[in-house]
Amino acid sequence: MATKPLTQTTGRRKEAVARARLRPGNGTHTINGKAFDAYFTTAMQRMTVTEALRVAGVEEAYDVDATMHGGGISGQAGALRMAIARSLVELDPETRPALKKAGLLTRDPRRKETKKYGLVKARKAKQYTKR
Repeated sequence: MATKPLTQTTGRRKEAVARARLRPGNGTHTINGKAFDAYFTTAMQRMTVTEALRVAGVEEAYDVDATMHGGGISGQAGALRMAIARSLVELDPETRPALKKAGLLTRDPRRKETKKYGLVKARKAKQYTKR
């Protein structure tokens, strides 16, 4: 972490919050002090995180250092994807239309539905017995 980050942005998804710092480099990702492959174990999660870099065409140009908390692994992957996309727009405003078209700058509004009283979960009810 010798070089100062070019940008620092935040991304959110569900309950997850990701803070991404981009530095010029060779495409190394570090998440919460762990290696990228060790933190995101499935190929789908890794693909989700790197999507913004792929769309902008700068996969090997920046090193990403991220800190995350809250939510699950899938939500964290989505949050980091948004944070990286926001950083890329900050660095190069020309990438904005491509990232916007890919839907990477839009915050996903879907949340967990709250549990209702008298029910087991948000909509699941106990089994009804007539006799």
